[in-house]
Amino acid sequence: MNRQVQPQLDRSVHLNFTGDWGQANFHRICSWLCQEVCDRTEKGSRVGIWNLIAGADSPIAVSKGEMDLCIATPVQMLPGALAGEGIFEGNPLPRLRTLAILPQTDRMVFAIDPKYGVTTFEELREKKPPITLATSEDDGVNLIGYTAARYLEAHGIDRATLESWGGQLITDTRPEQSVFRMRDGEVDALLQEAYMTPWWRDAVDKRSLVFLPAEDAALTQLEEQYGWPRATIPANFWDGQTEDLPALNFSDFAVLVRDDMPEDLAHLLTWCLVETREIIEQQFRHIPPQHSPLSYPLEPQRMAAAPIPLHPGAARYYKDAGIIR
Repeated sequence: MNRQVQPQLDRSVHLNFTGDWGQANFHRICSWLCQEVCDRTEKGSRVGIWNLIAGADSPIAVSKGEMDLCIATPVQMLPGALAGEGIFEGNPLPRLRTLAILPQTDRMVFAIDPKYGVTTFEELREKKPPITLATSEDDGVNLIGYTAARYLEAHGIDRATLESWGGQLITDTRPEQSVFRMRDGEVDALLQEAYMTPWWRDAVDKRSLVFLPAEDAALTQLEEQYGWPRATIPANFWDGQTEDLPALNFSDFAVLVRDDMPEDLAHLLTWCLVETREIIEQQFRHIPPQHSPLSYPLEPQRMAAAPIPLHPGAARYYKDAGIIR
């Protein structure tokens, strides 16, 4: 990697970023990025960070030109966004471009109270226990809830199925809301992402949760129908989890802009993302890497490996830096 000369814009900029709900990782990343950009533009620059659902609404807002930059996860959703598939059906976003991918290892996983004596999805379907399941809402915007609903369907389960067993589905917006319900005994089954967080570990420790391995046929269906890759949670990640756990990948943050962002601004933003990455890394280094919500160290080659096209300004940075050809 060739160290690049620090860019400087000879004008001020007014930008609007969309982060998350306000207290999670997207906002932290946006705060880092807006300071670095304002340091390298003329006085009078202003950057606002907006709270949205942090689902499909964020890339839609960027594509419409209502926002200048957003962060989205998981990156496996992005090809569908360009094509108008999946949660973006009927609403293609072909103008989205990537500045960088911020690697983040995440999985979607199903856990259940041990009182039911269920260890597989096959046993769950056979026993039909009256479980109360917490997850995120499948409302056409929430990417977590959309993924969770398709995950359940691939395993032959949906809301009607749960209700026919005498159970119910309880939905929230944010992942920790569902996990706290499990931790506090409000529900006895959980389907969520953010598996590396302290919330999950607290729930696992308090409830001695059992994790159901994702079925191979279900993962194949999700991969073939939506392009979502499978993944594994290594044995002993949680106490009592003695074997590798097949799961659905839910990884990586994408920093997205629109194709008409000025080339020099997109170049500057990308330079800041890569060349000042140490600043955001150090905010997570007190957390063991396997439990960090942002993977570190950030590797420029991975940051450039976007599943949708790079903005030309980002591509210029990566080429000049010798990261891509």
